[in-house]
Amino acid sequence: MTRELAYAAGDLVRTYLHDPPHHTRLPRYARGKLGVVVEPEGPAPLADARAQGRGDDAPVEMIYAVRFAARELWGEGDHDVVLDLTESYLRKAEPGDER
Repeated sequence: MTRELAYAAGDLVRTYLHDPPHHTRLPRYARGKLGVVVEPEGPAPLADARAQGRGDDAPVEMIYAVRFAARELWGEGDHDVVLDLTESYLRKAEPGDER
């Protein structure tokens, strides 16, 4: 059975703005930021759960390559940064969100 993708290339997404009390692969500098999905990269066990010792029961999530403007992440820069992020770190951008 093929799982439907939550995001497609070109979708505008925002990362969640949260600060969990445990390890997360969502960098602090990228939290709450606006990016564009480049492509889905395939499923993988959630690294956050694995870091908590839950390797055997870690949920499997789709990983997405997401492109951010450096200016969005750090307030300056003319280049882009691509991060590999799990589906649970992302949400669809809301109306009014801009690049």
